[in-house]
Amino acid sequence: MASILFIKTSSLGDVIHHMPALTEARKARPDARFTWLVEEAFAPLVRLHSAVAEVIPVAWRRWRKSLYAPATLSEIAGNLRAIRAPRYDEIVDSQGLLRTAVIARLARGRRHGYDTASIREPLAALFYDIRHSVSRDLHAVERNRILSGLSLGFTPQGVPDFGLDRARFPAPDERYGVLLHATARPGKQWPEAHWIALGHALAGQGIDLVLPWGTDAERARSERIASALPRARVPERAPLDAVARLIAGAQFVVGVDTGLLHLAAALGVPLVAIFAGSKPGLTGPVGSGPIAVLGAQGTQPTVAAIADAVANIAR
Repeated sequence: MASILFIKTSSLGDVIHHMPALTEARKARPDARFTWLVEEAFAPLVRLHSAVAEVIPVAWRRWRKSLYAPATLSEIAGNLRAIRAPRYDEIVDSQGLLRTAVIARLARGRRHGYDTASIREPLAALFYDIRHSVSRDLHAVERNRILSGLSLGFTPQGVPDFGLDRARFPAPDERYGVLLHATARPGKQWPEAHWIALGHALAGQGIDLVLPWGTDAERARSERIASALPRARVPERAPLDAVARLIAGAQFVVGVDTGLLHLAAALGVPLVAIFAGSKPGLTGPVGSGPIAVLGAQGTQPTVAAIADAVANIAR
């Protein structure tokens, strides 16, 4: 049985964008055993993909806060032993960063990655045994599919399949929509007043609105928005598999360009995407459900346009 290691550590959107590549790899190599090395926070989501036999979590985001502490160094050493212990037939680093290329180099097996013209950090390409050319003008999902196909000997075909089945989650007892206002980049945000106005515009649909969060600042924003609306609530913070269950049960999702938006698309939930500080052609949501993308880099959509889009997709 062939053993294959995928390296795609973060961020959440990047991890989701790699899932169709894994789905296709499983179809092309049905007897292979697939391992995925990923940031620990995203491991619960990766485990939902049926093709994943093993997950190796890394904790770079946590480690770098206390990099030289004895406990951190001990944990890193143990992690490196776990990475080096198996022998892989193929190793595919679809992240394309220097730190993930170093991990690929430490792992044992034939290493694949982007060439210097295709990669985000060109120095990383020096750590691969085989380098592949993939246009940087393509959507992230397609780049992952093409790189994996070139590395493992298959040609991507058809629409992307994220390997996440919305139907596997139990249907909720309530009807609700999810508002995803949180994003790490201020340029991608939609004004708080717009979210409140949208909530009032959606109030006539007779469903609750749920506002997830990931940081203390995001929680405070969720609570401010929810307090201004008649039927809105802020859930407790939960691991990603539980968040996936929440999103899967929604009647619709409205969100800015953030990881959970791409999770909603991957699950096929009716979705309205708000783009203000990024390019939807390169990182826009991709999925099997109805999707409306409004706005573009430097141009914010209006509340009325978003409300109309929700009315159209949530019929």
